[in-house]
Amino acid sequence: MTRIQLRTWLTVVCSNGNVDQATRVASHLVENAVRHGAPLQPGNLVFLRVFSLSDSNELAIEVEDALPKFPEFEKFANQSGEVRGKPNGLWWVAHYHGRLSWDVTKDDSGRVVGKTVQAIIPATWDGSE
Repeated sequence: MTRIQLRTWLTVVCSNGNVDQATRVASHLVENAVRHGAPLQPGNLVFLRVFSLSDSNELAIEVEDALPKFPEFEKFANQSGEVRGKPNGLWWVAHYHGRLSWDVTKDDSGRVVGKTVQAIIPATWDGSE
């Protein structure tokens, strides 16, 4: 569902980036949040934000869930982009020459309520390099 909705949205806003790559990365981040994170309350939700970085030719994809931990982040963030076995969800960020980061999310009173995982990918990289 993430891919369909994001593909439609990026097409409507006339994104000059690679829609397939953006939707693949976003759907994997959402899937990981659902499988390994915790839903935000009320509503059992995870949040997806996608926006262009105005000072660079990059796209930011952020997914927020209620689990304030990211076990083994370094293992997943420092992937080479080379396929070793079956690619996992976060492997696609490295494959598209992106960067992966995360931080805790806090409410207005400063209480930790979850985490945000962010992937920054080149908006126009098409894999032909």
